[in-house]
Amino acid sequence: MSQQPAPPPPYRPYRQVRAATPHSRAVSCVRFSPCGRLLATASLDGTVALLSPSSLAVIAVLRGHTDGVSDLSWSTESYYLCTASDDRTLRVWDIRSVLAGGAQGAADPGADRCVRVLKGHTNFVFSANFNPQTSSQIASGGFDCTVRIWDVKSGRCNRAIDAHSEPVTSVHFIRDGSIIVSGSHDGSCKIWDAKTGACLKTVIDDKKPAVSFSMFSPNGKFILVAALDDSLKLCNFATGKFLKVYSGHVNRVYCIQSAFSVTNGKYIVSGSEDNCVYIWDLQGRNILQKLEGHTDTVISVSCHPTENKIASGGLDNDRTVRLWVQDS
Repeated sequence: MSQQPAPPPPYRPYRQVRAATPHSRAVSCVRFSPCGRLLATASLDGTVALLSPSSLAVIAVLRGHTDGVSDLSWSTESYYLCTASDDRTLRVWDIRSVLAGGAQGAADPGADRCVRVLKGHTNFVFSANFNPQTSSQIASGGFDCTVRIWDVKSGRCNRAIDAHSEPVTSVHFIRDGSIIVSGSHDGSCKIWDAKTGACLKTVIDDKKPAVSFSMFSPNGKFILVAALDDSLKLCNFATGKFLKVYSGHVNRVYCIQSAFSVTNGKYIVSGSEDNCVYIWDLQGRNILQKLEGHTDTVISVSCHPTENKIASGGLDNDRTVRLWVQDS
């Protein structure tokens, strides 16, 4: 008698354990550090906050941008944080220095810990991503329709690519750092060589709907693509074919950031314009849970690298950062 494969463990629901309001305007991005010891949050108020990932207490505030901050990216070793802003610049912050300043009791430990200001974009910078293999390379995308590749040590832009015909909504490196995926309001997703800036492939070129977010899966085999037609799609990177569609959430207006959750089962997590966080089973595509509590669009989510924990951030009528954990 043949044995049946063991069924997957039953889904354990998430529940809200914390809520905080570290900003005076909409939260635009939330990002756990790769080491798991910090949660960075960005806001339209132009500041970036470093929070405790357990209590959501503010550890430091990074000030320097003169307009709203749209995106955050940590270097792999969690030493540096890159921020992308509507002031047309990216800033790179030395987080070790920020934390050391805080330990010495400085009034505002994050005030002057910016080690690089990257200038070159001619419109809002909407997306930024550190190369996971080296903290000396950053990719960015902006409303000037370009993808730019930066050398952090020199502060120079090594490549300025006329990538799309509409604003670039996302840039993301594959895990080995060799290529970048970009998404755009022009409805396309493109793959770029991180060294030469050459376009290697156009994964999607549908013109409509606008691509609002794209990222590689942790193993680099898939691309998660969000579009402004209430859809999230999983694309096979090698073939360019869509394998799965995740739906049920609302996404028609904002560039909502999604995430892969891999600490306990494999899930897709996304914010939504109905003020909820959605969790789908990656394989089955079914909605496992809808997390309620925010009072405005949930624009960004982040999954903790080692713990079963999700952070989420809400727009102006909410302004909260919320922490959700799975019942043990």
